[in-house]
Amino acid sequence: MTDTPDPDQPEFPALSDAELRETLDLMATAVASMSNRIDGLTMVANKQIAVSTEARIAAFAAREQTNPEKYGELIGQTVDGGIADSLTRLNKAAGVLLDSAERSSASFQETTTQHSNTLRLIQQLREKQQSDRRWLPWVGLGGVVLALVLTAALPRFLASNASACAVLGASWTMTTTGVNACVFYTE
Repeated sequence: MTDTPDPDQPEFPALSDAELRETLDLMATAVASMSNRIDGLTMVANKQIAVSTEARIAAFAAREQTNPEKYGELIGQTVDGGIADSLTRLNKAAGVLLDSAERSSASFQETTTQHSNTLRLIQQLREKQQSDRRWLPWVGLGGVVLALVLTAALPRFLASNASACAVLGASWTMTTTGVNACVFYTE
């Protein structure tokens, strides 16, 4: 026998209003937490963008300083003097900063997507809750009708067989006309 779910059966039982409210409260807390995290990521991203911008400015300034027409001989002497290592480190640092900015941007996009998904889920839960509230009066009316039917029919059913009569604490007795009846004797 396989454990495949029946497509006619709901996968999860319907939640009560209290459970839905609790779920919405938990989701609102999660959204607020995610919003705070997004704010923190935004601050980190802004700092990295500022550092990246400074690195780019420094790279452009270094490029201006390395203009061969203007500083050809000076560049040769400076490179021979050890500036090439500094430029390599600066280029590596600029690459690392740009990579960090791209990763921060990707993380921000992912967080924004998760935030949107959470908001969409909250909206779906609210719509489900509204839909369930439309059926609530009909379910209540059905319960009242069922209670009335059982109030009228249950005693008659219970009194119609010997075992139910015994459960009620009565005696199953044959009347003088030959009909069986459930009788309560008082002392």
